[in-house]
Amino acid sequence: MSSVKMNGYRNVFAEIGKSEEEIRAKLENAVHEFFFGEDRVYFTSGEDMGYMEDTGNHDARTEGMSYGMMMCVQMDMKEEFDRIWKWARTYMYMDEGFNEGYFAWSCATDGKKNAMGPAPDGEEFFAMALFFASHRWGDGEGVFNYSHEAKEILRACLHKGQNGREGTPMWNLENKQILFVPGVDYTDPSYHLPHFYELFAKWAYEEDRPFWAEAAKVSREYLVKACHPVSGMNSEYAEFDGSPMNRPLKWSKDRHNWFFSDSYRTVANIGLDYEWCGVDVGQRIAAERLQYTLGVVNKEDPYVIYEVDGTRLDEPALHPVGMMAATAQGALAVPGPISLNDSDPVKALAAEWVEKLWQEPLRKGDRRYYDNCLYIFALMALSGNYRVY
Repeated sequence: MSSVKMNGYRNVFAEIGKSEEEIRAKLENAVHEFFFGEDRVYFTSGEDMGYMEDTGNHDARTEGMSYGMMMCVQMDMKEEFDRIWKWARTYMYMDEGFNEGYFAWSCATDGKKNAMGPAPDGEEFFAMALFFASHRWGDGEGVFNYSHEAKEILRACLHKGQNGREGTPMWNLENKQILFVPGVDYTDPSYHLPHFYELFAKWAYEEDRPFWAEAAKVSREYLVKACHPVSGMNSEYAEFDGSPMNRPLKWSKDRHNWFFSDSYRTVANIGLDYEWCGVDVGQRIAAERLQYTLGVVNKEDPYVIYEVDGTRLDEPALHPVGMMAATAQGALAVPGPISLNDSDPVKALAAEWVEKLWQEPLRKGDRRYYDNCLYIFALMALSGNYRVY
């Protein structure tokens, strides 16, 4: 198990010449607009709850709810954190049946479940945000006993289907890889968060800690295989060997073997993992390759759909701001400091991506939810404010 950084985080915006005052104002203004502005995605519900709306699909998803909680604990927004968590625990949590202990991945904004199945990226973000809340604010009672709730989520993720318990786990217990959804035999590269697993290996129930330590190692090695050796791109869903998942899905005919919406998060995760843990088994260079593919090879019009090998399909990306923000966050995987006039072309290109994010406003319109989630995460990470608590 590697050590995890607890202080001394890089401020990449400062590296490229932004002042501390500018950086703080940029981050605080963006967070305020995201949560409370005219184009917000956060909405209060009743006296003590709130939810994050996927403004393109007009629902609340465990992805966005857990992302919102992570943003709130990082920015010391306890009231909003507790409101989002209570809404999720009240409406999304499944307390009986096959998926007992998991959260329904989609609910209507009135709390009615749209599905009875979970999405594992929500559970891992819920657990991590809850651990951080416990350490930053202290445990409360009931559902606000944050550390207990986190441990119980992780216990369900690994122990469903065992000892008479219904359901299936969210990780393949043999190869230690997270699944796209429980019960399938493939994964989603953007779900692989080795930096989270390093911390789960410290804070989960003791009997599960060896699994999480191994999962962190496995996920880094997996990301090396999942990211193309030239383009740095990865597919949305992938086989356990890292190759794009070309098989048809049971529930849809959509493609998921290309560099598309889910895929954009992977480079951001690689960057944050390298910043927190400093471990490189070959995954770090994917960030440099992706920044080159999008920022040099396709510099004139990078925000389109691609095959994993970098072949352009000339269909516009649904989430161009999210693509840009996540690619910029990948600068954390480029050893610093970096600058716009750096003699090292890799560092200079990384600095260009960070500057692009700095110049880009939050997205407006119906599709703003996903883009702006990745945007806020990138602002936090590149300013040194996405931290371990």
